Amino acid sequence: MDYKITKDGSKTLFSQKYNQTFHSMQDGALSEALHKHILPALSIFDNAKELNILDICFGLGYNTLGTIYHILKNNLTIKVNFFSPEFDESLVDSLKDFEYPNEFDSIKDIIRELAIYKYYKDDNFEIKIFIGDARDYIKNLKNIDIVYQDAFSSDTNKELWTKEYFYDISKILSTKAVITTYSIATPVRMALFENNLFIYEYQSIIKKRSTIATNFEFNKIENMNIKYIDMDKKKLNSPNAISLSDKS
Repeated sequence: MDYKITKDGSKTLFSQKYNQTFHSMQDGALSEALHKHILPALSIFDNAKELNILDICFGLGYNTLGTIYHILKNNLTIKVNFFSPEFDESLVDSLKDFEYPNEFDSIKDIIRELAIYKYYKDDNFEIKIFIGDARDYIKNLKNIDIVYQDAFSSDTNKELWTKEYFYDISKILSTKAVITTYSIATPVRMALFENNLFIYEYQSIIKKRSTIATNFEFNKIENMNIKYIDMDKKKLNSPNAISLSDKS
């Protein structure tokens, strides 16, 4: 594999199809997963006993594996069911040989089973990887509490960032659900907002802004640097700002 070493020392890969690395080289693969997805999402659900998480898309698995690592490291008493589409089966097959950071040493058995069977289950975690089209897959899910929206950028992978895509996402959410994403692009935020989601901007300790969208209003959580984004005001001030669409 053609590894790329990111800033935090964890490794990622470069996608020839999308002409991008799988993770931010500056933020670090593991750091990005933890600080843009896992920590903000789990902070909102700090009292949950069971969660359903949709990981878009599985890729190298940092979001799913990082969640497991975080839960085990902190002895959290929570059961998590992961659902994750991935179009590249050969990539998942190869993950048993990928050089993950030392933090994942204790879960190598999980990585191996996922690479071989695309499935893993124990008393605390169940992981299902679907090989195929994410747009088709999500329509069959329900009661999703957290969405790690971590597809390649909307410039190259637009079909996983449009208002039509987020419409399908909004229909499978539980009554209290959170979407996390690295994207702060106005067309992406508009696509989320036009599906009746509340938009927040989050800045983690790695000092990069990201977006949190929810289907409920929530108060600021202690130790979370988050602010509400008034998208109605944004539309008034920027009338040419439009959402991404399948039709455009």
